[in-house]
Amino acid sequence: MKKLFSILVAALCVLVAMAEDAPKEWRYVDAQELRIINKGWDNTLRDYTRIPAYLKDSVRTELWERAQCSSGIGVRFATNSSRIGVRYQLLWDTRLPHMADTGLKGTDLYIFEGDSVWRHANTNRPYVNNKEEKICEAQYMENLDTTKMTEYMIYLPLYDGVQKLEVKITPEATITCGDPKLIDVDKKIIAYGTSILQGGCASRTGMVGTNILSRELNCEVVNIGISGEGKMDACMARAMAEIADADMYILDPIPNCTEMMCDTLTYGFVKILRDARPDVPIVMVEGPLYPYSRYDAFFNKYLPAKNAAFRKNYELLKAENPDNLYYIDSVNLDGVEDDGTVDGIHLTDLGFRHYADKLLPIIRSIMKE
Repeated sequence: MKKLFSILVAALCVLVAMAEDAPKEWRYVDAQELRIINKGWDNTLRDYTRIPAYLKDSVRTELWERAQCSSGIGVRFATNSSRIGVRYQLLWDTRLPHMADTGLKGTDLYIFEGDSVWRHANTNRPYVNNKEEKICEAQYMENLDTTKMTEYMIYLPLYDGVQKLEVKITPEATITCGDPKLIDVDKKIIAYGTSILQGGCASRTGMVGTNILSRELNCEVVNIGISGEGKMDACMARAMAEIADADMYILDPIPNCTEMMCDTLTYGFVKILRDARPDVPIVMVEGPLYPYSRYDAFFNKYLPAKNAAFRKNYELLKAENPDNLYYIDSVNLDGVEDDGTVDGIHLTDLGFRHYADKLLPIIRSIMKE
């Protein structure tokens, strides 16, 4: 009898273990059926590409390729699912020596707690389950409240592209595009710049400066930060001017521009935007003074010289027309602790927090005008 009892107990344990290991049932919802945020144009090559398809023959190959990264783009939705997950297909499966994979090609889940507060809930570790198709799949959370609809947001990879993204919920759950007043559909800021603006080297996707600004200002912030670029190409200014619902432009191009470029290109680039959209405020941001420039005699002079050339053009434009043009200097732009960068240039999460804190009061003041 004891032997039989032992056999039955062992069999029961096996059944329980099998039940625990059994694959969970999911319903996969294409993000395109939900609300895509922080995207400037609809006429892009792929759903999560950041610049219009028609620019392919007008810009450098490097600019075009790096603009395929999905940095800043997010998905807004509400659901009563007890579990939340994600499945997405990467464009390249990128690797960089100075940036965490979670920021490079992972995704962040945020939950709205009320009183304008978005909380980071979890991040997927971007294991590529299928090397040929470059698919990442993960569960963010489980045991969630199913008695109400909860508002969520997923941020896409900063330094890789996304071919397709699906939100995973339980089969019986309801899912909607969420409250349109959370990350307000009627407010949009266009931010243009370099790899720093794109998100190098945030440890996770929600920590890039544009996404911090978006959450705290409750508006969409379109990230047109492009690694190695932001060189004030006139065609980029004309394309940005086409974004009909733009409420503000933030220009942060200096890190990838020479002193000569700051001197000769700034006026024309800003003038294109001002002439096309005279009622839209433009915020010009100086380049950061990298920590090593305090000790390197060349950069100690060169970085301030670039900023001076940029500011000279701002003052010229301001003298012509003082309306809707603003300037942010480089003082403490990446913080005062000297811990704001990963490699002396690209920002840590702390650096992005400092960057956002520098811009936030100026932007809030402009939005109240």
